[in-house]
Amino acid sequence: MSLDDYHQLKFSRRDNGVLLITLDRPEKYNAADEEMHGELARVWKDVAADPATRVAVITGAGKAFSAGGDLAMVERMAGDYDRVSHMLTEMSDLVYNMINCDKPIVSAINGVAVGAGAVAALLADIAIAADDARIGDGHVKLGVAAGDHAAIIWPLLAGMAKARYHLLTGEMITGAEAERIGMVAKALPRDQVLDEALRVADLLAAGAQQAIRLTKRSLNNWLRAAGPTFDQSAAYEMLTFLGPDVVEGYTALREKRPPRFPSAR
Repeated sequence: MSLDDYHQLKFSRRDNGVLLITLDRPEKYNAADEEMHGELARVWKDVAADPATRVAVITGAGKAFSAGGDLAMVERMAGDYDRVSHMLTEMSDLVYNMINCDKPIVSAINGVAVGAGAVAALLADIAIAADDARIGDGHVKLGVAAGDHAAIIWPLLAGMAKARYHLLTGEMITGAEAERIGMVAKALPRDQVLDEALRVADLLAAGAQQAIRLTKRSLNNWLRAAGPTFDQSAAYEMLTFLGPDVVEGYTALREKRPPRFPSAR
């Protein structure tokens, strides 16, 4: 695994084959632009192929896990067929590469996690969140369908009623609430999150590797079975990037006002 090939992900090798991956755009609250999104999509193949890594832990630099997709990237994508087509492939790679990575992934959700950040946070095999972290999928508030990871994982974790509520309204939840409804495994005070994630990673790294990896593979058949649902949601998200609502969505965010979507007039 060549760590030099990455610019917005920072790596730290720890004992027992634990690889700490840090989303490293703290000045942008680790929002994913095109470069970071591409790195997030391919890093899991590298993790799977890296003989020195047994477990990966992913977290965010600074106060956030990830503030989602960079707004400038959203603007560049809107109405651009070639960019949208590329993103459809890349977002699918991100989801399926995490699912198919044979090594366990632990997320330390140290702050806000939305959009692309929520993919890495919630598709991790074990998610540990700060009590006061804010987690959500705000696609509908931007004017696009909830794609990324939401349709494949939210109903399995939280149940259909909660998934429908949060994905249709775009309302976020705290880490404490996420633990209560089953979205994450644990919620802790913010200053304990990374230490606990690394403790769990050490436990996994010292365990029977084939047994752990095959258990992960079996469990993830639930996600593979939901693959067609994810594929459809991803296509619908990209379709709505070609419509007028997303333009109003990102404009409203820029102007810090409620959106007035053309489809709702």
